[in-house]
Amino acid sequence: MNLQNRIQLLLRLGNYLQNDPAEWQVIKKRATVQNGWFTPGFIDLAVKNICSEFLQKEKLEQWAAHYHLDDNIGGKNTGIVMAGNIPLVGFHDFLCVFISGHRQTIKLSTKDDVLLKHLVNTLIEWEPSLKQQIVFADMLRGCDAYIATGSNNSARYFEQYFSKYPHIIRRNRTSVAVISGDETAGELSLLSDDIHQYFGLGCRNTTRLLVPEGYDFVPMLKAFNSYQYFSDHHKFKNNYDYQLSILLMNKIYYMTNGSTLLVESNDNFSAISRVNYSYYKPGQDVLAGLKGNDDIQCITGKNVIPFGEAQKPRLTDYADGVDTMQFLLSL
Repeated sequence: MNLQNRIQLLLRLGNYLQNDPAEWQVIKKRATVQNGWFTPGFIDLAVKNICSEFLQKEKLEQWAAHYHLDDNIGGKNTGIVMAGNIPLVGFHDFLCVFISGHRQTIKLSTKDDVLLKHLVNTLIEWEPSLKQQIVFADMLRGCDAYIATGSNNSARYFEQYFSKYPHIIRRNRTSVAVISGDETAGELSLLSDDIHQYFGLGCRNTTRLLVPEGYDFVPMLKAFNSYQYFSDHHKFKNNYDYQLSILLMNKIYYMTNGSTLLVESNDNFSAISRVNYSYYKPGQDVLAGLKGNDDIQCITGKNVIPFGEAQKPRLTDYADGVDTMQFLLSL
């Protein structure tokens, strides 16, 4: 397949997802049953972002042109270990290898092994030659290069297994927001989306807030109310009750709207249902202390990523800041 064929197939896949046919609806329901965190609304949100940010003709062509892709790049077999924290989280890695023309062998997470498999099988129905290009496997062996995403603990094993081969190893990351104190109600609502979408399970979800001294949290807590329905989700509610119990037993000060906890802490990572915050002094260069931190995937706020955009990565927004396409082209 040449580059233009691959782009046309991706555009057809985008149309398929936007049309939401009956068989895709069945697959989404199956994914929800298998993984209770994959609610129908959040699966649809992931699909919407993929269609709008990735599967657009102009964007794909500009992306390919930036790397001077042609029809003679492929040939290597790239093994991909995908995460499963949010729906279709590994789609961008799949897309990078596919557009490059390389072959790929994919090990799906057991938490998300329904959605992408169906999309790949749909592509194979349209273009049978892809059956040799895209393979799913429980074990990755004999690949020319590897891309693996997991926890800090699993990353150590990935480093050991894949050290002899070209590789990208990704670890735990999270995101923070810098609050100026003069945000509008609309901006706070968008911040709430950055915090709560996908139940906060993604590396692009905001888990820590940096706020000015004396900040009034009441408007922010009101903005969180649009996600109070999380209290009806048993998995989320169990986490909330557990975190609240810990705070109460240890007599730690907290704020809540009944479904999300705000706790003062300098830790960038926070548990499900909890958001950490810390204060900064007037005139303090907060961004200087955040940039270059290996724990941080995104920084949202003024003069950085706008509120509400954290979960809408572009084709060139590579996880952990490592250019996946450049890696593939170097093989």
